[in-house]
Amino acid sequence: MQPVQRAAGGCNLDMDDLRNEGAMSNRFLLALTIVLAANVAPAVAESPFDALKARFFNRQTMGIASSNGRIESQTVDVATKYAGRIEAVMVAEGQIVDPGDPVARIDDRETQAQMMGARAAVMRAKAVKSVAEASTAQAQSALSVAETNHDRVQKLHAEGHASDAVRDDAVNAFTSAKAALRMAEAQLDESDALIASANADLARLEIALDDLTIRAPVRGRVAYRLREPGEVLAAGAPIVTLLDLSDIYMNIYLQAADVGPLVLNDEARLILDPIPQFVIPATVTFISPEAQFTPKSVETASEREDLVFRVKLRVPPELVERFEDRVKTGVRGLGFVRTLPGTDWPADLAVKLPE
Repeated sequence: MQPVQRAAGGCNLDMDDLRNEGAMSNRFLLALTIVLAANVAPAVAESPFDALKARFFNRQTMGIASSNGRIESQTVDVATKYAGRIEAVMVAEGQIVDPGDPVARIDDRETQAQMMGARAAVMRAKAVKSVAEASTAQAQSALSVAETNHDRVQKLHAEGHASDAVRDDAVNAFTSAKAALRMAEAQLDESDALIASANADLARLEIALDDLTIRAPVRGRVAYRLREPGEVLAAGAPIVTLLDLSDIYMNIYLQAADVGPLVLNDEARLILDPIPQFVIPATVTFISPEAQFTPKSVETASEREDLVFRVKLRVPPELVERFEDRVKTGVRGLGFVRTLPGTDWPADLAVKLPE
């Protein structure tokens, strides 16, 4: 390879050195071009929900306070009242149930046998009453005869036609007849009590039999199916967990300055992360009377406030029922309240629901 004279410095370079140097320069220029292009490229467009969130968290809208939260619902553990073996579970997770709908059934054969015994006890008590009624009627008849004889003998004794012994016998017979009637009447009362007791036992067993069919106490969605047929449960063991669809809400946490103007039944708005295009109406149904430290999941405008107040925003039950197939607890979103009386809701917080 022939040396080449560099014009500026007078150094001798061969052709390979020149080629390598040129390649390095090209790579440097390419990298520089990429960096410059990245710097001048347009930023990724911010979503409407992110813009709305930033605007309210930065206090750019006066008279409106907001906080993040999640959709919640009261849960109801539907449990068995009596110990026993599960015969059937009649619901699946995700299923909607109404109050009174059967959820599960406990084996009732033992209770059915006890009911047969209780019915027999009722029949036996009624038979005892029939005997007591007959004895009472007989005692009343005997008393009537003894009373008639007593009156007749007393009259004869007064006229001197009956001895003292005959009179005493008549008096004793009358007294015994009255005692026999009182005993028969007591037995009749006892038979009534036996019937009442037997009927009470039968009614208790009928209630127990009905309780062995576990029913939904509220309208809700089956969140968890906790037990399966064949399992033996203790009294009070839960079988399914329901989400109470009559009470869907979001808890938000606000500073004292924002909570002060709020009153119960104030209007509120909810926007959920998965469906930011919709605005859900809500109502303020609870304002905590005590401040608490900010939960870790709550975001504030700039820095975390030490103390905040919990505010419950409840979705109207009729709205929940209308869209209950879409209701999902745990979904995160934002809750909004008006902190200045008479403030109009901004256009982007106007109620907007799915068709």
